[in-house]
Amino acid sequence: MVNERCGGCGLPVAGATAGCQAIRDELLARHFSDSAYFGVHRLFVDVYCVQHPEQYCASFKSLAAHLGHLCWSLEYGGSRAVPSEPIRRWVESHPQLMRPPLPSARGAMTIGDVARASSAEEHHQAVEEWARAAWEAYAELQPAVREWVASALDPKKPDRPPR
Repeated sequence: MVNERCGGCGLPVAGATAGCQAIRDELLARHFSDSAYFGVHRLFVDVYCVQHPEQYCASFKSLAAHLGHLCWSLEYGGSRAVPSEPIRRWVESHPQLMRPPLPSARGAMTIGDVARASSAEEHHQAVEEWARAAWEAYAELQPAVREWVASALDPKKPDRPPR
């Protein structure tokens, strides 16, 4: 029985955080070795990062990029495979903003749930469900993230300070 937990997402796995990262690395390798899996690559990366923010969302820019792309994918029908250039530009133009407080719970699903998928179709479905669970965990930040994304996608819309 595994009694170690990943420090980011809480996944019970041998090796704790290093074990969780090993699962991530294995699945990322599958994205690049089998094109059927790549269709959710960006979404996969964003979810992993927001569930492990101490490592991957240390600054406002990295948090805004990952949460912004998560919002764009889930609420705007944006690509699950590649990033949004307008969101990237918006994030790059706001380096002075401060990272807001983050939730302690990061979602009811982890990468362990995704790793159980036995086909590309199941993998895509699992990543979508995982993304929705992580997005829900960030419910308090969703209004601010929606404003960031709206500003990025409509350059005429004036920026508001983050909440």
